[in-house]
Amino acid sequence: MKNYETLVDATNDLLQRGYTANLSFEDGTDSIQDKSQNIQLTADDFEVDEFYRFEGASNPSDMSIVYAISSPKHNLKGVLVDAYGTYANNSSSAIEAKLHHHQVSDHLHGEDRPTASN
Repeated sequence: MKNYETLVDATNDLLQRGYTANLSFEDGTDSIQDKSQNIQLTADDFEVDEFYRFEGASNPSDMSIVYAISSPKHNLKGVLVDAYGTYANNSSSAIEAKLHHHQVSDHLHGEDRPTASN
């Protein structure tokens, strides 16, 4: 995984690598949306390819996470930016569970790391 100085550096690099859809959480639903293509992704429709965390240099509460998302079902690759920490989306949705699983499992090692059967 690459190390980026800023959130802008990460999103620009992902854009250059084909993650062109601008994804966002859809309020009141359990989905992520690409408004420009009118596509809604459920937790079963996408994979988290990469993610990067950033803290604001002047304000530690200004924390964001950038997800590189792909969906073979919709032939889509895009970027989802979300807050974490104090301003995190604390939804208990399947989308949030899937995103959180990747954050946690990618930092576990050995026997603690989930396998495909988990």
